[in-house]
Amino acid sequence: MASVQLQNVTKAWGEVVVSKDINLDIHEGEFVVFVGPSGCGKSTLLRMIAGLETITSGDLFIGEKRMNDTPPAETRRWYGVSVLRALSPPVSSRKHVIWPETGRRKKRGD
Repeated sequence: MASVQLQNVTKAWGEVVVSKDINLDIHEGEFVVFVGPSGCGKSTLLRMIAGLETITSGDLFIGEKRMNDTPPAETRRWYGVSVLRALSPPVSSRKHVIWPETGRRKKRGD
């Protein structure tokens, strides 16, 4: 696993700036959750980190590698990003966070 770093990352569609000068350090082994109201840029930020949206300006690093122009297929080998969509009735934020654990197999004695 490697660290993720955003340096002055901005995303704009034409004249509309949707994320401006984002600086973020996610250290190796950290678990990060983005929480906020609808339309605040959570999904756009995750899509930029995943290489699914281009970064208008600034830099994205995974470890020491600058990822701005890396094809999404190569980016997917570096890490995983999970964006939950509302497929069922609304549940609490806590349930969304623990949801990945519900599918894990338990060892005998657990």
